[in-house]
Amino acid sequence: MATRKVTLSLDEASWAFAEQAAARAGMSPSAWISKAARREAVRTGVGPLPDVTAVAAADEAELTAAEEAMRAQG
Repeated sequence: MATRKVTLSLDEASWAFAEQAAARAGMSPSAWISKAARREAVRTGVGPLPDVTAVAAADEAELTAAEEAMRAQG
């Protein structure tokens, strides 16, 4: 999985919890926060963003098919 470097601001208590939980899980705080964010997003029903290029291509194909069907009908 690709990673992206970002800067986050956490209150001291949240950072301490993340460090402790990450240590117990045998991972870095960064990896633990990434996993926790992904888990929370799934729990609250947030999914990955759609691939806009694929959506646009599907829309274009549907439009082309509709235009061809209209031309075939006269």
